Amino acid sequence: MKNLLKVQQKLIPQVIEVMERRYSILRQISLSEPIGRRTLSNVLGISERVVRSETEFLKEQSLIDVAVSGMTMTQEGLELLDELKDMMNDIMGLSTLQEKVKEKLGIKKVLLVPGSYDNNPSLIKDVARLGAEYFLSILKDGDIVSITGGSTMLEFSNAIKTEKKYENATIVPARGSMGKDVEIQSNNVVATTSKKLSSNYKLLHIPDELGTAAMKTLTQEPQIKSTLDMIEKTNVLVFGIGIAAEMATRRRLPEEKVEEIVKKGAIGEAFGHYFNENGEIVCKLNTVGIHLDTFKNVKENIAIFAGTKKADALIAMTKINKNIVLITDEESANRILELV
Repeated sequence: MKNLLKVQQKLIPQVIEVMERRYSILRQISLSEPIGRRTLSNVLGISERVVRSETEFLKEQSLIDVAVSGMTMTQEGLELLDELKDMMNDIMGLSTLQEKVKEKLGIKKVLLVPGSYDNNPSLIKDVARLGAEYFLSILKDGDIVSITGGSTMLEFSNAIKTEKKYENATIVPARGSMGKDVEIQSNNVVATTSKKLSSNYKLLHIPDELGTAAMKTLTQEPQIKSTLDMIEKTNVLVFGIGIAAEMATRRRLPEEKVEEIVKKGAIGEAFGHYFNENGEIVCKLNTVGIHLDTFKNVKENIAIFAGTKKADALIAMTKINKNIVLITDEESANRILELV
């Protein structure tokens, strides 16, 4: 099939162009359904005339449904989209890009979705879906899974789809509570993920950052200590990428502390540690949850993010630990190559 496509690309290049366009349209409908033609045209940068023509073809093929509320995928369309994924990655050059980023960073694996999150924020759903698919491919019943909080991790948990029950697995929060947005806190992400997996879970009802005395007292409370002990035994860690200044502000650190962290050259944050572009720790907070040493020893580390502004923080993190599977968007991957 790949050889046939290469021949077609040489002899009838417009066939590949049409395939790429129709594949992109199907992908975007699956991400944003129900979606109207005008919105689809704006998101993909394709004229409304072309969108109308292509979606009429896709409807005739029973790949999409069209209603007043917008276009949605049919089951046949979803199945075709899944079947096309690997082949289209080759055609669109994603497979080559994945290998280049993997080699440049020296990490375990790189998986990409086509497109740019910066230009199309709905792409985060596709990135999260790819992350969920990889996670399910390596998850074993009996694993201890730690998950951080954040909007990307919420999308990840929502994207998990499986009929298999992981009754002996345990999902735990990698961090304590942070900020006022309960929905994206680690505890909520853990509860959502556990429900999808039919697994056990433990929550960490404790603020992410504490004073030394309070930390010593609360971490000895039996239920909290039990969760923290479980976190130290993590087999699989799923986490997003934090930008230093944004994370410091989200933690409501004093303005002078935020300025101090930035002045020290911090570009990224992970597990209460702020690090510079060389992966050197420039500031450590007294936080509750997974420690950097645990992160370095976890068997499966899955980093999921989208957006070029986080590329340098990801690069710095790979200098702390090479045992990382990276899942992101195409433009962010190209940005990584520009920076390394």
